[in-house]
Amino acid sequence: MPAFLLARPGLCALLLGAATTLALPPLHLLPVLLLSFPAFLALIGRAEGWRQAAWWGVCFGFGHHLTGLYWVTHSLFTDIGRWFWLVPLAAPGIALPLALFGALPALAARAARPGWPRVLAFAGAWVGAELLRGVLFTGFPWNLLGTAWAFDALPLQPAALVGAHGLSLMTALLACLPALGWRRAAPLLAGALALWMAASAWRLREPGPEDLSLRLVLVQGNIAQEAKWEEAQRLPIFLRYLQLTRAGATAAAAAHPGQPIIAIWPETASPFLLTEDREAQRLAAEALPPNGLLLAGTVRAAWDEAGRLREVWNSLASLDSAGIPGPVYDKAHLVPFGEYMPLGGLLPIRMVTGGRDFSAGPGRVTLRLGALPPVSPLICYEAIFPGRVVGEERPAWLLNVTNDAWFGHSAGPYQHLAAARLRAVEEGLPMVRAAQTGISAVFGPRGELRGRLALGETGTLEAALPGALAPTPFARMGVWGPAGLALALLALGWGAGLQPMRSNRPNEDSFY
Repeated sequence: MPAFLLARPGLCALLLGAATTLALPPLHLLPVLLLSFPAFLALIGRAEGWRQAAWWGVCFGFGHHLTGLYWVTHSLFTDIGRWFWLVPLAAPGIALPLALFGALPALAARAARPGWPRVLAFAGAWVGAELLRGVLFTGFPWNLLGTAWAFDALPLQPAALVGAHGLSLMTALLACLPALGWRRAAPLLAGALALWMAASAWRLREPGPEDLSLRLVLVQGNIAQEAKWEEAQRLPIFLRYLQLTRAGATAAAAAHPGQPIIAIWPETASPFLLTEDREAQRLAAEALPPNGLLLAGTVRAAWDEAGRLREVWNSLASLDSAGIPGPVYDKAHLVPFGEYMPLGGLLPIRMVTGGRDFSAGPGRVTLRLGALPPVSPLICYEAIFPGRVVGEERPAWLLNVTNDAWFGHSAGPYQHLAAARLRAVEEGLPMVRAAQTGISAVFGPRGELRGRLALGETGTLEAALPGALAPTPFARMGVWGPAGLALALLALGWGAGLQPMRSNRPNEDSFY
């Protein structure tokens, strides 16, 4: 490492964490990890005590999450006159608490002896930190290291066994190999990658389930977030969705006569309360073919006896071609600050859209849609939680409806798409994703891409619904499998002997 960075190890750790983000979607520059992870291990090896190691880990984590989540700032520009003062604070404000998890792998690595023990301890603790990040403070397992491989279905296949966290574990181990010296690392790295890709290719060549005899029509209205809730835009937006639905569903019905058609609108796509507005239901039903069904993101509301608004939900509603409403799913895992204010509204600001907290639904459910295949709905970031996308009854497919328009043309929609793709591989279920401004896509049960609408594109995507595989090992075990592997590596790393947290090097400069 350059001498000027070694003289400023906190800055060095921050820059290494920032560089690691280059491996994540949408860039997927995985070779960067072969430099950033070993360099960080070398830096941690110079730490004089646990406080120093922890601080450098926090710096690494801050750089990693600051650059990985920069796109959250874009949401403030939808009402910049109100939130301009938050622009320089938003991304750092989210990155700072997430950065604290970076202390765990740093401490684990510093406590282990150099060489293999340190590599094993670091990789195990890295995944342990990811697992904790997914559950503490309502959970935010965004940008798991394993999503670096989501550029194609081939490298994702181990997720069927060990999930996204298991991919993170494998990635961290491989990325740290150069810390052992390139002469030792090169053959190990080449051999491990060759075995990984060969096993994945074999799995992808296995016969898969046949597509089901129904057609999906994903409708991407491409409505800018700034215009979404303007009163004058409500009817034009609704008409755009109706026109796209009618055109897409009509073409699908003509090309595949007799097959049921499922039209899908993204999160909160309907500007009217579709579960209650009879005129909106009538117009939506008219856009469907006779054997059609609409699954649409909408806000659902309830009033008290005096006619005052009591509760609102972020929902997915169903409607058949006769205009008869069907089952409804209410989002259960709400976004803090975006859909409700934490701490009971004690904070002096209200960032929730509309100024009212959304109510949470009862949890993961499988919707029965008559004779059609049952589905597990996932609204917005409910799709980013490994092992938590299916209820007690296993569905035939996963459906993620989302409104990523908040984040414009940034890395955010690509990162969200990568997480959704991994859920398909983990569960062995097709993933259908309808996004307001993109990226809408259909993935098979092994994560293979069946169709896609680009970010910022207006149109429809027509595809068959892929069939499902039998439950994968990860679908049966959940995150307990990768959690056990992470603990095992940590135990192996520390089992080789712990290193005193204070070095015996005489009179070296402090890097804290």
